[in-house]
Amino acid sequence: MFLLAFGAHPDDVELGAGATCALHADDGVAICDLTAAELSSNGNLVTRQAEAALAAKELGIAARLCLHLPDRGLSVTPEHVAAVVKVIRQYRPRVVLAPLARDRHPDHSQCALLVREAVFSSGLRRYDDGFTPHRPTAFYHYLINGFEQPTIAVDVSTVYERKLRALRAYTSQFAPSGGVQTPLTSESFLPMIEGRDRLFGQAVGCQYAEGLWRDEPAYVGSLRAVLPEL
Repeated sequence: MFLLAFGAHPDDVELGAGATCALHADDGVAICDLTAAELSSNGNLVTRQAEAALAAKELGIAARLCLHLPDRGLSVTPEHVAAVVKVIRQYRPRVVLAPLARDRHPDHSQCALLVREAVFSSGLRRYDDGFTPHRPTAFYHYLINGFEQPTIAVDVSTVYERKLRALRAYTSQFAPSGGVQTPLTSESFLPMIEGRDRLFGQAVGCQYAEGLWRDEPAYVGSLRAVLPEL
C-alpha cells in the first residue's frame, strides 16, 4: 500500500486530501475513518456509510474501512492507539495522512494526535499485537477547516474533478433537504474548499493543489529532487 489516509469522520479525508488520494489511487490507497460519525447533525449511520462508499468509488481508491471508535470520544488511549496500529501494520503504507491538529473540531485534533502515536508505536519491535512491525516512510497532515500556509503543495489539477464528485456524494452533509444548519451546509463551504485549493495551486504554479504539513524535516539527497523537471 502506498498511502493510508485517516480521518475522524467520513468526508474528512475528502475535504483535505481527496484529490491526493485520487492522484495516487493506482499506487494503492486506503482510507480509514476512525468513527462512523454517529453524532452527525444531519444524516444517519446508513446514509453516511453509503455516501462514504460512493465517495471512495469516485476517488478510485482500493479500500475504505471504519474502526467505529466513538464519535466525540476519540482520545489517545492504549485501546484507540492499538486499533490504529493494527490498521497501519495490516496495510503497511509508505505514506500516512491525518488531519492537522490545529483544527476547530476537537475530533480532528484528536485524530491527528492518535495517528501520530500509532505511527510511532507501529514501528516498535516490542509493541507486540501479533502483527509485524511497520514504520511508514512519511507522515503528513492535511487541512480540513481554516487556512494555513502548507509546507508541501501537491499538484492535483489532473484529478481535481474526482475530488469534487467525491464531496458531492455527501449530500446529507453539504446539501441536506431540511435538517440542521451547520457550517458545512452553508452555500459558501464547498466553494471555500475549492478556492483554498486554487490558492495553494496558484502558489506553486498549477490550477489546483492540496496542502500538506510535515512535523519533521524531509530528507532529500540533492536539491534536484525538489526542483521541477525542465
